Amino acid sequence: MEKRYSKDELKERLTPEQYAVTQQSATERAFTGEYDDFYDEGIFVDVVSGEPLFSSKDKYDAGCGWPSFTKPIKKRGVSEHRDQSFGMERTEVRSKEADSHLGHVFTDGPLDQGGLRYCINSAAMRFVPKSDLEKEGYGDYLSEFD
Repeated sequence: MEKRYSKDELKERLTPEQYAVTQQSATERAFTGEYDDFYDEGIFVDVVSGEPLFSSKDKYDAGCGWPSFTKPIKKRGVSEHRDQSFGMERTEVRSKEADSHLGHVFTDGPLDQGGLRYCINSAAMRFVPKSDLEKEGYGDYLSEFD
């Protein structure tokens, strides 16, 4: 079972922006996130728990200002919830283990890849390069890149 961190522990471990995004459902400003224009091979994991979220193979440039993916690395790694904040109807995406706010999923993604656009805050993720997957305990995900 994944260790749960207290709010105080998370405030020490995370940057203020990472804390605001993952714990308070904030959104980083468009085109400011570290992974918006980033296309190295590897996986993106939850900055809080380390649970695998998305593969670079499913990342694409949606032009929206946030990292966009066509699907999660494994469906059970994220949960989706109705979000009616700010007078909008959206579907929020959260990590399953840590319940971190990640971003939202929309139905305007590439049709040939399922039509979904997972619009995710860079601050909610940490990138693990393909070359480090085995060393960091994510060796099972090397097959993503065969």
